[in-house]
Amino acid sequence: MPATSSSVGSGAAGAAIFADSDSRKFRYFDPRGKRATHYEDVTVDVQPDPERYLLQDWIISFPDGKGAYVKDATAARSSNWHAFRAPDQEWERTHYQRQSKIEAMIQGVIGNARKYGAPKNFDKAWIKVLQTHLGAWKHAEFGLGTSLMQAQRYGYTQMINNATLTNSSYKLRLAQDITLYLAEIGLDIDGWDDEAGKRAWLEDGIWQGTREAVESIMGSTDYLEQYFAINVVFEPLVGELFRSGFLMQVAAANGDFITPAVISAAEADYERNLANTVDLIYLLANDAEYGKDNTALFKGWLKKHAALADRAAQGLQPIWSQPHSKPVSFADVREKSHERLAQITGELGL
Repeated sequence: MPATSSSVGSGAAGAAIFADSDSRKFRYFDPRGKRATHYEDVTVDVQPDPERYLLQDWIISFPDGKGAYVKDATAARSSNWHAFRAPDQEWERTHYQRQSKIEAMIQGVIGNARKYGAPKNFDKAWIKVLQTHLGAWKHAEFGLGTSLMQAQRYGYTQMINNATLTNSSYKLRLAQDITLYLAEIGLDIDGWDDEAGKRAWLEDGIWQGTREAVESIMGSTDYLEQYFAINVVFEPLVGELFRSGFLMQVAAANGDFITPAVISAAEADYERNLANTVDLIYLLANDAEYGKDNTALFKGWLKKHAALADRAAQGLQPIWSQPHSKPVSFADVREKSHERLAQITGELGL
């Protein structure tokens, strides 16, 4: 008969033999598939929950009596917060590995381009677009990343927190990439103005709608509203509109083959973040107990943030007319962004 801690008189590690005591796998949760993935092993139930295995209630509580994590940090409800699994299955090690590869790629592109004098061949009007409008956009990315950094603290499970925090990390990395990229090419361009982007973000009317949309997200006290607003609404209507619909399509026509490479990683980031968000929101919208109420809540968030994002997108329209070469129209890009939003909300039943 296997020994137990009570029979051996000790609770020390290794003092007792029990089911799976010699295994490196865990069986205290139900995996999504037939077998638990490494992501599930290092993520599921890492964050404590008095309703699951934490018999002594919260180890640490706030002065008001609330535990370290509370379900009312969002207006959404779930009959099982622990059911969510991020489709990208990203955790600490895989996240650092991916970020490192992206940084190496970007620095390689910038370094090689500068070596052969590529920034000096940019169209003059395009240089002004980069220093002013790409310089302004980095502030939007930083604001969204900061919002998600704050939001991840309140997620009720480690799976939700991981997805939100990696999302934040991608945004902050992109803001840093843009900052360093503009600083480096600025060394090769006469008359470069490092402060133009900041001035545009704070003062230029083109960017004030975007500022309002970003700051409204940052000001939300509901962490899931922030996550929803960024990935379901702002990104397709404003983020992809500017990154894919403008920078990545217009740059090459104006002699710039560097910017699309720097920005391309952000589009891959968004696909991962969107997949995670859609899975979580779909799970909540179809919850057997709270699905109807959650759906009504999400429709309210959609209406609020879509109005802000629409105004932000419309405000950016003049940027499309500033480069000398204009291979794509704002109207066409805007139409695609609305189609993208319709596709996402259609998947969610919103």
